Amino acid sequence: MESRIDQALERHHMGYNCAQSVACTYCDLFGFDEETAFKMTEGFGLGMGSMQATCGALSGAMAVAGMLNSKGLGQYVSKKDTYALGRRMTGEFTDAVGSIVCREIKGVDTGVILKSCDGCVEEGCRLVEKLLEEKGL
Repeated sequence: MESRIDQALERHHMGYNCAQSVACTYCDLFGFDEETAFKMTEGFGLGMGSMQATCGALSGAMAVAGMLNSKGLGQYVSKKDTYALGRRMTGEFTDAVGSIVCREIKGVDTGVILKSCDGCVEEGCRLVEKLLEEKGL
């Protein structure tokens, strides 16, 4: 699959939040229309609560991972694997960015910016694209 990072960055520059930028870029691979993906991930932008929590780009990547990995309603056997995948993605994001907390990434308290929002969107996309490659998509 050809990288879609540029498409995600284009969405971000159009006003999509970080979660929307990642999730909407790959939603077609899972049968979601962009409007639905946009609405579902709107609350995950800006660190879920005005920079207080998890980076939206990672949240968007996790949403895509769930869509890819979950067996669906009534098929609860996939949760363990999806949670493990989430832990791995969180670790890889932390290694690349330095934190998963938006407030820390943006240096709100320290004045030290760990990565730009565009950089976080790129990292979220890299996680998704790595997963897609592993799944043979």
